[in-house]
Amino acid sequence: MKIGDLAAASDTPVDTIRFYEREGLLPAPARSAANYRQYEAAHLERLQFIRHCRTLDMSLTEVRELLRVRDDPQADPHAADRVLDAHIGHVSQRIRELRALERQLKGLRARCASAGHADECGVLAGLADGAAEAQAEPPRGAARHLAEVHGRG
Repeated sequence: MKIGDLAAASDTPVDTIRFYEREGLLPAPARSAANYRQYEAAHLERLQFIRHCRTLDMSLTEVRELLRVRDDPQADPHAADRVLDAHIGHVSQRIRELRALERQLKGLRARCASAGHADECGVLAGLADGAAEAQAEPPRGAARHLAEVHGRG
């Protein structure tokens, strides 16, 4: 099948398929005499596996490790467990961070309950104060992991 057929069958944009090939997650397909990519059923199955991992918010590094274990019959079967355990840890940390974010946002919202004009709004003042602090602090832990997952790290 051609790349457009693979894209339709997997509900994956063509650019994403090409990206996965460049990243080494999806093996390069054979080429036709006209130099079109010719994908096999194995490409579709592997792409579906990759896409499912990504819907679980796994980073490309985690997907790559799972594929390595999957592709090597001699690989340590517990390696996949370790990848998943680490990912669960990232998710748990992110949940804690999101709960802290929710508290922070609610605190900001409470600052502007009775302001008459925008220049009296505690939300805007709080956001301005926090902006300088946020610029100085690099991502850590789950935030770094999340940046990698979403292509910002």
